[in-house]
Amino acid sequence: MSWDYDIKKVISWAFYDWGNSAYATTVMAGFFPVFFKQYWNTDQSVNESTFHLGVANAIASIVIVVLAPLLGAIADRGSARKKFLLFFAAMGVVMTGSLYFVAHGEWVVAVILYVFATIGFMGGNVFYDALIMAVAPEKKVDFVSALGYSLGYLGGGLLFALNVFMTLKPQVFGLSDASEAVRVSFVMVAVWWGLFSIPLLLFVKEPKTASISSAWTIIFGGYKQLLATMHEIRALRYVLMFLAAYWCYIDGVDTIVRMAVDYGMSLGFKSNDLIVALLITQFVGFPAAIVFGKLGERFGARSAIFVGIGVYVMITMWASLIEEVREFYILAAIIGLVQGGVQSLSRSFYTRLIPAGKSAEFFGFYNMLGKFSAILGPLIVGWVSVITGNPRYSILAVVVLFIAGAVILYFVDETQGRKMVAEL
Repeated sequence: MSWDYDIKKVISWAFYDWGNSAYATTVMAGFFPVFFKQYWNTDQSVNESTFHLGVANAIASIVIVVLAPLLGAIADRGSARKKFLLFFAAMGVVMTGSLYFVAHGEWVVAVILYVFATIGFMGGNVFYDALIMAVAPEKKVDFVSALGYSLGYLGGGLLFALNVFMTLKPQVFGLSDASEAVRVSFVMVAVWWGLFSIPLLLFVKEPKTASISSAWTIIFGGYKQLLATMHEIRALRYVLMFLAAYWCYIDGVDTIVRMAVDYGMSLGFKSNDLIVALLITQFVGFPAAIVFGKLGERFGARSAIFVGIGVYVMITMWASLIEEVREFYILAAIIGLVQGGVQSLSRSFYTRLIPAGKSAEFFGFYNMLGKFSAILGPLIVGWVSVITGNPRYSILAVVVLFIAGAVILYFVDETQGRKMVAEL
């Protein structure tokens, strides 16, 4: 199945990444870990709060692991990708905005809202990823996927920069202190996310199923389709191998994204310095993701992913040894060079291995494995930190995941994988 290449649809699709990336930057990677330690969870040790943050991320991921494949199958049968995206995005927007009302010391309430907001963020991405096949022709899928991540870095980075300035100069914005600025930032993220979801909902048209059935028929059919998809994945050997590789290396990527600020704080770096490092990653990531998309078009997505994984191995080993905050800045810039590229090219490479008409259900499994890895990674970091009392050991353990992912990916043959899909 193919769709016309419509630049308005492509930009509308990519703007969702511009919108929801504000959650990934301002909330997930930036302010929430800092605010959690310094405002909501002040009565506990650094290692205990790290463990609680890891558990919160793990719970959200478990929910997506359980729901994503079935919801994807239902969405494909009922032409409901956009409806599910709207549901999860709305959940994320409401829960993120609600963080404004959480009082000092109420870390349990903060965790509950954060878990639901993260479920909204990750659940929406299942259907956002699946819709790429409705806007991008095969020859442009690497570029379109990279464009989404690139705009995500830029959009998320711009709002994050404004939010950081608000915390540094709260009086300029009529705010009493930095704490109020952070709380207002959560509301701004919610508005930003909701506003930039509108173009996708208005202008991206998903393909319709041959016939529209009742809700129960669609749900029952989705369950049957889920079982059929599991059988297909087992039969499509290279899809299964790629998912195994992706499960390993994206675990490392996601763990670094979610726990980097917490790790830096555990080493004694100032929170403001760590926020600056995140901004460096965002603005380096904007052009770098586009460049990686072009590299994928020229040399192949798999080759470019290998480059990114190799850089991550170096980053992780260096991170376990850093002593000065300027080293953290350098690492942040290097992460920006490869993070979006690895994520975007993984998505585009996967589209070449799966049946076009079953994108949501196959991306349900794709996101399931990505989020299942996000259960283990943060838990490992938190657990090793508590057991050893040394966060350097916990970050170093991530190297094994990158190496395992690269080894498995080496055996994924795109040409043979596409032949298997054609023969279904």
